[in-house]
Amino acid sequence: MKKFNIRKVLDGLTAASSSSSSSHPGNRENDSIQENLQSEHFQLCKTVRHGFPYQPSAMAFDPVQKILAIGTQSGALRLFGRAGVECYCQHESGSAIIQLQFLINEGALVSALADDSIHLWNLRQKQPAVLHSLKFNRERITFLALPFQSKWLYVGTERGNIHTVNVESFTLSGYVIMWNKAIELSSKSHPGPVVHISDNPMDEAKLLIGFECGIVVLWDLRTKKADYRYTYDEAIHSVAWHHEGKQFICSHSDGTLTIWNIRAPAKPAQIITPHGKQPKDGKKPEPCKPILKVEYKTTRVGDPFMVLFGGLSYDTVGRRACLTVMHGKSTAVLEMDYPIVDFLTLCETPYPNDVQEPYAVVILLEKDLVLIDLAQIGYPIFENPYPLSLHESPVTCCEYFADCPAELIPALYSVGSRQKRQGYSKKEWPISGGNWGQGTQSYPEIIITGHADGSIKFWDASAIMLQVLYKLKSAKVFEKVRNKEDKPSTDIVDEDPFAIQILSWCPESRMLCVAGVSAHVIIYRFSKHEVTTEVVQLLEVRMPYELNDVDSPEAAGEQTPSVSTPGASSSPQTALPPADTHPSTSSNSSDGPRDNVPCLKVRCSPLKQSPGYQVDLVVQLLWVSGEPPQQITSLALNSAYGLVVFGNSNGLAVVDYFQKTLLMNVGVQELYGSADPFQRQPRSPRKTRQPSGGPCDANDGSNASEDRCKSPTSDAKDSSFSRSRSSSVTSLEREAREVITAFHFCETMSRKGEAGPGPSLWVGTSQGSMLVLPLAVPASSELRMQQAPAVSFGGTVTRLKGCVVTMATLDSTGAPLLPPYEVWYDPNLPDEREEKDRWKRRGPASPPGGPEGAPETHYVVLCSEKQAEVLVLPSQHSAFKHNITEASFVLRADVVLMPAGSCIACFCANGHIMTLSLPALRPLLDVNYLPLTDMRIARTFCFSNLGQALYLTSPTEIQRITYSQETCDNLQEMLCELFTPVETPEAPNRGFFKGLFGGGAQSLDREDLFGEVAAGKASRSLAQHIPGPGGMEGMKGAATGIMGDLARTRMALDERGQKLGELEERTAGMMHSADSFSKHAHDIMLKCKDKKWYQL
Repeated sequence: MKKFNIRKVLDGLTAASSSSSSSHPGNRENDSIQENLQSEHFQLCKTVRHGFPYQPSAMAFDPVQKILAIGTQSGALRLFGRAGVECYCQHESGSAIIQLQFLINEGALVSALADDSIHLWNLRQKQPAVLHSLKFNRERITFLALPFQSKWLYVGTERGNIHTVNVESFTLSGYVIMWNKAIELSSKSHPGPVVHISDNPMDEAKLLIGFECGIVVLWDLRTKKADYRYTYDEAIHSVAWHHEGKQFICSHSDGTLTIWNIRAPAKPAQIITPHGKQPKDGKKPEPCKPILKVEYKTTRVGDPFMVLFGGLSYDTVGRRACLTVMHGKSTAVLEMDYPIVDFLTLCETPYPNDVQEPYAVVILLEKDLVLIDLAQIGYPIFENPYPLSLHESPVTCCEYFADCPAELIPALYSVGSRQKRQGYSKKEWPISGGNWGQGTQSYPEIIITGHADGSIKFWDASAIMLQVLYKLKSAKVFEKVRNKEDKPSTDIVDEDPFAIQILSWCPESRMLCVAGVSAHVIIYRFSKHEVTTEVVQLLEVRMPYELNDVDSPEAAGEQTPSVSTPGASSSPQTALPPADTHPSTSSNSSDGPRDNVPCLKVRCSPLKQSPGYQVDLVVQLLWVSGEPPQQITSLALNSAYGLVVFGNSNGLAVVDYFQKTLLMNVGVQELYGSADPFQRQPRSPRKTRQPSGGPCDANDGSNASEDRCKSPTSDAKDSSFSRSRSSSVTSLEREAREVITAFHFCETMSRKGEAGPGPSLWVGTSQGSMLVLPLAVPASSELRMQQAPAVSFGGTVTRLKGCVVTMATLDSTGAPLLPPYEVWYDPNLPDEREEKDRWKRRGPASPPGGPEGAPETHYVVLCSEKQAEVLVLPSQHSAFKHNITEASFVLRADVVLMPAGSCIACFCANGHIMTLSLPALRPLLDVNYLPLTDMRIARTFCFSNLGQALYLTSPTEIQRITYSQETCDNLQEMLCELFTPVETPEAPNRGFFKGLFGGGAQSLDREDLFGEVAAGKASRSLAQHIPGPGGMEGMKGAATGIMGDLARTRMALDERGQKLGELEERTAGMMHSADSFSKHAHDIMLKCKDKKWYQL
């Protein structure tokens, strides 16, 4: 433990960066502060990625290892095994993946990219890496084929040629099948790109080649000639073999399937139009949409399966994408929620020449992954164990809680398990490969995501896994809009009016508070029992616009806010001015300007609430003289005080959710009182409304009026993010738009010279002002239910550069002072409410420092966009100050607990992630990690305790990172294993007669055909070989393994030598004992030598 002495603080600690820090050495109480956190406790690295692969483009499956691989248009590679086994890799080029091929049961994967490169991935290590790459220079890659248990890869190109690649050395063979030799005189024009390559299941020397124009060639690899050519008028999209190798089937662009006998190339043996209308006069059916893929799988008993997608009739306009399963005389058309990217039929055997016995179909959709059970009637789907429903509705905000109370996850799971759908297949999830990591982290972690449809999801994120626990739908509180015509005119967003903007959650009391985009706040309590709420408790709030439009306990006089029902039109505020007092520039309804009405209508009918989170109170902001309410920019909840506070660009409101009353509703300027540092212009509803999508967005430049109709999901469309900031406070324009940006409940000394700590609310604004509101909360639960807390004005404490982002309090030793909380009880069980002491409050993290009788000292930590500051309480003077950034600004900052102490974690718009020690604000970490390219990242980035953080890296994926050195050191143990040793199934038995008469599968020694001796070397200009970093990593891994073996051998030898040494010592002791015994016996013998027997 290192003792930090303030006298030894040196200037220039951050000379390498633009940040600087300052301190005040004259403060005696700061002279000796112990800080355990050092820079060696921090390291930044990615841990795991969750969610559905964004923009998928390719898929492959290893039938022996039971591993599924999905490639995306951005070059990302996601691998899935059993539940909890996931892996993410990324191609450096970022080009789209067009095809994937497993080396079945070899722990390797080949990927083909749109930039005409192929890569070999090593999956035998926990973090897969590229072993080899091959970049084609003169031809575009269109198709890959890798026969089972072969080391030669076929590569089809856009020119119609086929090249062979040795997957062991990743070098090209001189054996090339040229398109002109393959088709010869069967076509007068170029056949187009290669769309299919496969071996005959019964004869590996026969290669089936499909060209886009409709020509299929059966090529003899030994003679280097075409045996047969099959021609059809329509373009080919895919080809599939019958396992006996006597027939194959092609899918075409006119919606037909053609079945060919390999020895009858003149015409198809059968033409099928699965979805075509058969005319009565025997004419050709009407053309349908292209069949993009078909698979033909046989069974030992019964008819074969034909699975295809596409081929629907052109008159089915607007119909969703469908997968067709043809089995005997039955045809099942399965509609999908999203367009189909690819599908694979999962079979019992990896051998193409064996009866396939299909049991499932895995379907890759644009935004989902579906598995269909072929063995059960009706083709039910399997229940997906992966967290792929993250984007079911776009994520608008998220929060991350590490080291939660242990009973939370079981409680959420118990209520969430009742929400599961029925009708799933009864079989186990068939993608079951890999093993879980052996992580040492055992603390519970929970992620909460808010969505555009108003839903809130709770996720179990423990041990770098992710599993949905519970889903809450906040839209149920409001009346349903049947169609667009019924949409209320009071909406302030064009779409997603229920979108969640801010979350505030108390894990100990299980109280949840959410703020929506329609200027509404909903407070939830957790209960294990179902309840029917006859009338939803509603509190309507009219936020002030001008100084004379203030509603606070002082201004309201004897008028007390009351709870109103959804059907009531009266407001709990003071008397409203006449409608013509504030003429409006906004659109008016037929009855005049919209006034004193909320944006959404709360339902009037009884609300049945299932076990889980249940509505306790709804708070809505009202329209004022034709102007809509400003969106809420900050929110906080404290369960011990029973208070919720929220703010926006108009002011703040404090709500008592125990008594369902409004305690305070004031404008921003009224918080300053007479000490307002700004010469403000009076604000009026006539001014153009500024949407507030984030904590500080109201400080931005003027926005177009139509921007106010954007929903949080529209931010994802903006690919760039730029914002200019100024620390100057002389701009009247900015002063007129001061926004409440941060809240913090705590028990500390809120006034100068105060003797002991007391409840208070700290408020931060976009101008960097730090204000305090002392609270008077009744001491006992009985008094609390009878009396409401009193809120008073404490004035301005300090000012920082930029808007305030976060706040926290520390005790005299620098340990965080966590706010008090209420112990959870079930609100639907009155007996439990009476038995439990609901008002237990959290004590300080450590005992107060200083000699007995000395006044208690606290610290308040403030962080703004530009700087951080630590104040000493109750004197309120600055102890430490640090300039975080000059050229950029802080987007997210949190005071977090680490195993060795606490610190401030910051994420800046320029991509830097920083940590500062507490309370001295020493820089401990500064890494240029992720430049902000999307508002989605700014909206979802959050830190948590114990060095964890996350953000939404794409609209469908969460990226988790760690800034803890300990977690980085243990990451390899925590990661899952993709490859597990599994014996390859035995090859199918040829049978006596097939072996006798040569009817079985014919093998081929491809080395004799494609090796350098027989085929020669390929042209060097055709492709370039690039060694991958995985080769070196594999060597390091092997070297590490050898060193480990040597170390274990050495330890065994040491143990053996130690045991031999112990044995030698014991032998020497026995010899010494024998010598002593012999000497003693000799002495007795000499003594008795001359004596008679009777003298003894």
